Amino acid sequence: MSELELFAADEEAMLALGGRIAEVTGGIGLIYLHGDLGAGKTTLSRGIIRGLGHVGAVKSPTFTLVEPYEIGAVRAFHFDLYRLVDAEELEYLGIRDYFDGDALCLVEWPQRGAGVLPKADMDITISSQGTGRALHLHVQGERGTAWCAALAIGT
Repeated sequence: MSELELFAADEEAMLALGGRIAEVTGGIGLIYLHGDLGAGKTTLSRGIIRGLGHVGAVKSPTFTLVEPYEIGAVRAFHFDLYRLVDAEELEYLGIRDYFDGDALCLVEWPQRGAGVLPKADMDITISSQGTGRALHLHVQGERGTAWCAALAIGT
């Protein structure tokens, strides 16, 4: 399974879906989040990070580019590249170091890092659908395929 369509009726459903995604990832991998401003990328990220066990605030890294989270043995990094001017700026941040190893990386606006960012295990595109949000999941590789299959079982 390489694609899956999901629906979140409201913010609570989006946070719950994030929790399910956190569970299937096991806290390791790379997820790209696409969508217009206000689509729900940060809300979904908040659900994922809380689903990993984080109990504090989950803020948007719009101005810092990355927010790190240490949750027991799990490391998560939430990126927001909206304000990035040039993808090459990521090299100065040591961006590649974040993707090595056993962390979960969530990247909002990944198209702004094209040419520098590695391939994601899962691309999630969020769009408005009525009062809720439609989520189109596209996966690559064994890890993403396993995530997608696990998420499909719960729908």
